[in-house]
Amino acid sequence: MSGFTVAIVGRPNVGKSTFFNRLLEQRKAIVDDVSGVTRDRQYGVADWAGKTFNLIDTGGFVPDSEDVFETEIRKQVLIAMEEANALIFMVDAATGITNLDEAMADVLRRTTKPVYLAVNKVDNSDRLLEAAEFYSLGFDNIFFLSSMTGSGTGELLDEIVALIEDDQVDAEMNDVPKFAIIGQPNVGKSSLLNALIGQERTIVSDIAGTTRDTIHTRYNLFQKDFILIDTAGIRRKTKVQEDLEFYSVIRAIKAMDEADVCMLLLDASKGITAQDLNIFSLAVKKGKGIVVLVNKWDLVAKETNTAKEYEKELKDRLAPFTDVPIIFISVQEKTRIFKAIEVALEVFENRLRKVPTAELNDVMLRAVEAYHAPVIRGHALKIKYITQLPTPVPSFAFFCNFPEDVKQPYKNYLENKLRESFNFTGVPVRLFFRKK
Repeated sequence: MSGFTVAIVGRPNVGKSTFFNRLLEQRKAIVDDVSGVTRDRQYGVADWAGKTFNLIDTGGFVPDSEDVFETEIRKQVLIAMEEANALIFMVDAATGITNLDEAMADVLRRTTKPVYLAVNKVDNSDRLLEAAEFYSLGFDNIFFLSSMTGSGTGELLDEIVALIEDDQVDAEMNDVPKFAIIGQPNVGKSSLLNALIGQERTIVSDIAGTTRDTIHTRYNLFQKDFILIDTAGIRRKTKVQEDLEFYSVIRAIKAMDEADVCMLLLDASKGITAQDLNIFSLAVKKGKGIVVLVNKWDLVAKETNTAKEYEKELKDRLAPFTDVPIIFISVQEKTRIFKAIEVALEVFENRLRKVPTAELNDVMLRAVEAYHAPVIRGHALKIKYITQLPTPVPSFAFFCNFPEDVKQPYKNYLENKLRESFNFTGVPVRLFFRKK
């Protein structure tokens, strides 16, 4: 299933962020014993048993009063319920059932989506006995686990990935490049879409999106044929006081799953924000092509090297993946918007590039000879053979004598040589080292 999304919900200080970090295998969310530490939502890509899914850690909220507290949490749960495919409802075995847990359970029981009750902090047999009280919340899928040690998390993940179907893509749309326009609210995503399709609406058709509220627009003009995925349209909801940023990020993540190339739109006056970097790193992890578009460039006061300096600053923020096209555009003035499409099509071609094995070995083995890897336990690293793997993302297997011991600086050197020689601009490249 494209863009399968799982949200972790629950009152503050039950261990949501610890669980989130364990699933992502990195310390991304800040963890502390003080309630309400996670104020911003965290987003990531988790994988289990060969399947990947989007993971959202909904934050707690430090209240002024119980009423505000309950309202804020209820709002986040409602948003997560609406946008996610499955929900992990986390509670704390050490504290037992609280009024907030019961209020949240009451909301979650109304959804038709699968809810998995994760009873956290069950790290001994006494806790397991005490945790039996959570059956009274009335959920079928209940799991006893410990976010800290990881015990019990495997069973929960097995149940979740069982819901994820293999990708089923419309055959007609399969060969056509798909570009997602992503970015913060109010950077000009809808304006860019409107400027691109212009007045020739007869040649443009709207194809219903697989994700609700995501419109797929087929563009077939000037010998160019591609699908634009617009994530800007956020529909008003009468019953939900929505959080625009939360909605737009979830939509952007789902659109990424369907796209071949992500066009990340930035506001020239604001530069790249932490949220943009988060979305950028997710696109890299998902192996999508990326083009960075700096919009509203017409409003920036310019000197001789303004664009050059701006680009350098952007690439410093985007490091280590800096082989990304950056285009300065103005949607309002229609400046360079069609160049953006041409570059996105080039990045799409780069992502599809297959390098002949003989040429790959000829170039890369010479690069290995030119700069030998550091000696490993008194032995030289010998790379004998390289081949490209049959994957959607450009991936290369290097067969060598010590695959586990190849250090990151040398991997970076080999990746840079691949990029120099075969043009993978805008595309993440994956390197694997295997025993010869």
